Amino acid sequence: MTKDLRAHAEKRLKDRRQFWATAITLVAIFVVLTLIWGVTSGWDGYFWPMWPGVGFIIAIIFTGIQVFSPLSKPISEDAIDREVRRLGGDPAARD
Repeated sequence: MTKDLRAHAEKRLKDRRQFWATAITLVAIFVVLTLIWGVTSGWDGYFWPMWPGVGFIIAIIFTGIQVFSPLSKPISEDAIDREVRRLGGDPAARD
């Protein structure tokens, strides 16, 4: 179990690092798009960078939920045993 827990902890840390790298990258792209819009439009007119920005925000939110939510935690042995009991089985009878 310790190896499994350690592997899960390592995966979570990598996922968190990847989340922040992705979020920073998307923010940087949005800034570049906004600068392109500003330079080409004189900082006036239809703000088209909002559309990729909305997509970036949606991507960041869903990735954050996947990485930081309680659902990303490992399933405990107790939870598995409770589910086996709920299904009418014996948790002690493992294959």
